[in-house]
Amino acid sequence: MQQIKSLANIPFPATDKNIMVIRRDGSRTNLDITKIRNVVEWACANQDVNPITLEAGLTTRLRDGVTTREIQDNLIDCSLSMCSPEEPEWRYVAGRLHIWSLWKDTLVSRGFGYEDYAQTVKFQVEADRYDRAILKYSPEELKIAGTWLQQEWDKDYDYAGAVLLTKRYLLDDELPQEAYLTCALLLAQTESPTNRLSIAKQFYEAIASRKISLATPILSNLRIPNGSLSSCFIVAMDDSLESIFSEISNTARISKNGGGVGVNVSRIRATGSWVMGKENASGGIVPWVKLLNDTAIAVNQGGRRAGAVTVGVDIWHLDVPEFLEMQTENGDQRRKAYDVFPQLIIPDEFMRRVEAKEEWTLIDPYEVKTKLGIDLAELWGDQFEWAYAEIEAELGKKITLYKKVQARELFKEIMRSQVETGMPYLAFKDTINRANPNKHEGYIPGVNLCCESFSNVKPGVEGHCCNLVSLNLANIALDELPHLSSLAVRILDNTIDITTPPFAASKNHNDKYRTIGVGAMGLADWLAKEHKTYKDLDAISVLFEEVGYWCTKASMELAKDRGAYAAFAGSEWSKGKLIGSKSVDWFLKYAHNKERWPELAADIQKYGIRNSHITAIAPNTSSSLVQGCTASILPVYSKFFYDKWAKGLVPIAPPFIKDCFWFYHENKTLNQKTVVKAVAKIQQWIDTGISMELLFNLNQGVYFPEQPERSLKAIDIFETVVMAWQEGCKAVYYIRTVQKDDFKESGDGCVSCAN
Repeated sequence: MQQIKSLANIPFPATDKNIMVIRRDGSRTNLDITKIRNVVEWACANQDVNPITLEAGLTTRLRDGVTTREIQDNLIDCSLSMCSPEEPEWRYVAGRLHIWSLWKDTLVSRGFGYEDYAQTVKFQVEADRYDRAILKYSPEELKIAGTWLQQEWDKDYDYAGAVLLTKRYLLDDELPQEAYLTCALLLAQTESPTNRLSIAKQFYEAIASRKISLATPILSNLRIPNGSLSSCFIVAMDDSLESIFSEISNTARISKNGGGVGVNVSRIRATGSWVMGKENASGGIVPWVKLLNDTAIAVNQGGRRAGAVTVGVDIWHLDVPEFLEMQTENGDQRRKAYDVFPQLIIPDEFMRRVEAKEEWTLIDPYEVKTKLGIDLAELWGDQFEWAYAEIEAELGKKITLYKKVQARELFKEIMRSQVETGMPYLAFKDTINRANPNKHEGYIPGVNLCCESFSNVKPGVEGHCCNLVSLNLANIALDELPHLSSLAVRILDNTIDITTPPFAASKNHNDKYRTIGVGAMGLADWLAKEHKTYKDLDAISVLFEEVGYWCTKASMELAKDRGAYAAFAGSEWSKGKLIGSKSVDWFLKYAHNKERWPELAADIQKYGIRNSHITAIAPNTSSSLVQGCTASILPVYSKFFYDKWAKGLVPIAPPFIKDCFWFYHENKTLNQKTVVKAVAKIQQWIDTGISMELLFNLNQGVYFPEQPERSLKAIDIFETVVMAWQEGCKAVYYIRTVQKDDFKESGDGCVSCAN
């Protein structure tokens, strides 16, 4: 394929003098059918489609005065209309045509294409689009970097990926490979001058070939001046006006920069509690949640989208019933919060009482702290159970503000809300904190917006802050994991040093813990390519053991050169415990490749580890479209469906659907206990968390072919969620449902799902 600067000058003999075409620069010329035919043949090259059908679909749409952009859009529309489960490749044809338009628009707008990267940098810096940090590289270095550009890789996107890439991630007058190369160079700026070009090249090749996916804040903000690169934040409020408004302000700063934030409100006194010695004066947590809700709306990331805030409260808080009602239509609208994402933090003791059908006590944290000296929010495990028993022994005595409920009935209310709205998220507090490598420095109060990233939080002192990338398993072979895992860890560790955290407590956290999250996407594609399914737990375990091992080893190797994270001494890592604070004996029993784990543990004790948390699997819903793979580690929703976008229906299908059709599990009909077991197996090798969505189909006969009249019952969902806790999953993200009698095989996508 020729460079795009020369495309406009290719001579074509055949013209139609009866039809004039308006070019992108405003000039007019006779219609040249041969020119259109060449573009069609280019877009269809090496795809299992017939270009003649696309050209034929266009001819009836040509008219005098048509613009070249209209011709291109019509070709795209024709391609999309011909896309089907039998011919899914048409979505790649549409993607190429969209990229062709981008090439041409950029050429007209700025006057040059891919041929001079140093000129691109100069152009974008002068336009204040690129951070001037890119000028740390000399013109000679930029010229060398420009030789790495692989324009051909622009042709690999399907339509959904191409549109999302151009609309969400590219800057004005920027081409895809330029964006990836600039990110790679900026990510390598902290490396020594002698080898930073070599490392930048490795970064570029991994990112641009779609083997490593940068999280949205990195890909969107790294190139622009003063961009914040962190994806995930968690803050916690103390029970004081100063703390509450300070964290609301921090939430606004996070939202301004495009980060998602979890806000824990468990310490705030309950409705009816005391204020300044006055009984029944407190309005509880809901008014503060409403302020967070309105902050998320008001601070809308520069007009791009509303802020994203999950508000977490422990299940023992007296305001939990009203918390569950915040997003219902009935009741006092002044105590509603429709734009936050509720989260419940659940200890093992509550789940045991749910199983045993026992009572549960809801209490006011202020009264408990004032009268018994217990700060219940910071306790977990045995300490929580001891304190909770002491509190229940004082009910009606020292403790007067409380309510007793049936644990199972409360859990049913939670499930009812989940089926109706998809939420609340569930964070299993004891499971999370048992795996915390930094128990010596505090505790984890809850989870982030997507339920995969979390670490210690101290109100006003340390706010969880994490940067993310993902390995695209659809494009990776097992023998590539050592190299790519090392690159992923290095990218994120460098990111910590070049980002500007949005508030002081997040900088404190970055400096102390250096938390990162290497994730994964495209598991469904990897399994299909290997002719395996989600029931092949051994294969899944082997794959993620490789991910866990090589990412952990990479962080240890960085510690040799750069030093361990500041809080390493006294951590579980320093005691020879590995992923999830597990002893070496566990790895000797359960690992596929046993011998390497004791050696890694010894090396970490000797050299330290660079990052306190290393792996975390995000949902990757949008970025997986750009990556051309299935989202995260979950099954594909459907083998082929249409998603509703602003411009109409867009075909969505996994990459290997033509060759591996029978090996793709469809989540819309898959028993979710299979998903839970797979996620639990993966969780053993991931030191932080996994965004686990559960999707329940409420139509008859889906899960029970031998009983065609039977549909899913509440007990089935109940057993699946309880199983997630029992199997060691750390959190449940969305509960989605395919509504009864509203299931269309042709595909509404997730339109029929809750949320």
